[in-house]
Amino acid sequence: MICHLCPRRCGAVRTETDGHGFCAMPAGLRVARAALHQWEEPVISGTNGSGTVFFSGCTLRCVYCQNHEISADGFGKPISPARLREIFDALIAQGAHNINLVTPTHFLPWILPALTPPLPVPVVYNCGGYERVETLKTLEGKVQIYLPDLKYADSDLARRLSAAPDYFDTATAAIREMVRQTGPYVIEDGLLVQGTVIRHLVLPGQLENTKQCIDWVARTFRPGEVLFSLMAQYTPQPGAQGALARHVTRSEYRAAVAYMENCGIVDGFTQERTAAKEEYTPPFDLTGV
Repeated sequence: MICHLCPRRCGAVRTETDGHGFCAMPAGLRVARAALHQWEEPVISGTNGSGTVFFSGCTLRCVYCQNHEISADGFGKPISPARLREIFDALIAQGAHNINLVTPTHFLPWILPALTPPLPVPVVYNCGGYERVETLKTLEGKVQIYLPDLKYADSDLARRLSAAPDYFDTATAAIREMVRQTGPYVIEDGLLVQGTVIRHLVLPGQLENTKQCIDWVARTFRPGEVLFSLMAQYTPQPGAQGALARHVTRSEYRAAVAYMENCGIVDGFTQERTAAKEEYTPPFDLTGV
């Protein structure tokens, strides 16, 4: 296939054996882990866990990625759409509240068949926010919950840290489309069954970027329309330099929370700074694949 799935539209010729595009993934599916996951937002993990499927590769190049083993290094196992559906069914049988697709965009042509017929639990589309609106439209009616990041409002920061200078305009257009599809969020019995949760990871030394992202959410959506998750779990990666070599400080995160509240965002989640631990990253060992 000639690939234009993500905003990079690199036109790579992806075959079953070769992936020459930005994501470096071949045609077909590649999965690194499939298991119940307890560390999403409470309305997604619930009591049983979210049935999370981690796909290999990524359309971003975040220098601080905690999943670099699969996102950049491409670790994973090739599987068929039929096997992916079996994985979904097995997770649901284990009690998964939903099926959570992590960085799925570059595999959509092979994921879509696995979503038919519709699953008996919500489908969560868990992504970095860097998405093409045209690609998202192919998911209408198939995804009940969108879980995008809104990483940057600063284009230079997006270029330096994720190789995506067009990140803000691209991600905000994508999030608007996600909210158009899902409508206002709906929580039943403590679980999210429909809606969009916008995540923002506070980066050390980048409080102004955080404030600008919060500003956009506050002025774009009305109360009750979206959920906002302000994350403190930044974890320095090997070789990190400058501010990225440390965790977010208590004062930085408190300032971010205060700003969020002052902007009137009350629908959402904050994190304990103890979430910034390496053990919160699951082992990518082909569990469940």
